[in-house]
Amino acid sequence: MKLNILGLAEERWKGAGSTKLGSKTLIYSGGHTLERGVGILLDVTTAKSLGSWCLISERVVVAKLIAKPLNLGIIQVYAPTCDNEDVEVEKFYKEIKKAKGYLKYQVIIIVMGDFKAKVGDERVEDVGPSGIGTVNERGSRLIEWCQVNEFTITNSSYQNTLGDNGLGRAPDIVKTSKSLPGADCDSDNIPVMCKFQIKLKKLRKANANPKFQMDLLESDEKLKDKIAVAVHTKYETLKLSQK
Repeated sequence: MKLNILGLAEERWKGAGSTKLGSKTLIYSGGHTLERGVGILLDVTTAKSLGSWCLISERVVVAKLIAKPLNLGIIQVYAPTCDNEDVEVEKFYKEIKKAKGYLKYQVIIIVMGDFKAKVGDERVEDVGPSGIGTVNERGSRLIEWCQVNEFTITNSSYQNTLGDNGLGRAPDIVKTSKSLPGADCDSDNIPVMCKFQIKLKKLRKANANPKFQMDLLESDEKLKDKIAVAVHTKYETLKLSQK
């Protein structure tokens, strides 16, 4: 199976950043425990078009690829489970909104990952009719979000599809979208493969400027203390060097 871009949910890596895995480039965003975590894996050719990325949270990461006629934004997500409170779900959608804001305008946006949603097999505007089962509460929330933000759930728009969700804001570029229930990928989720037509631009020099999870400075006391100590130590060193 040849994939140019692979979205990873429930990655369970600590920390956040980018790294090389052989010839591929992985952008990952996790927490301080081996839970949750998301990542975007790019092959060697696609990585050459990587313009920038932003580590929103341990549930959302976004990357921008330089392309023609419009740039391509990839948002990878991992939604809260059904055991989480509604406030966690709303926080999750606010993080997706923040990722969209990072991409700004003139960008084709693909949102992919595990939404914990069943959207059913009925046609509702840009959703369906080739989904599966009966819509659940998370599915209704996802449909509502798609309608407000003008997204299409691609793997509900093609026949013989089931599994986790892939969303597109410019459905004209999407050529196929299908699930792979027999894929040997060591996961309890069913992967969805989407083929879309767009021309990426090869950057002469890598200029992928990351943005980090600044929100953690408000919510993670251990990280806040660690950074405070590091800044204080650096400041004291500068003072000594000036004497």
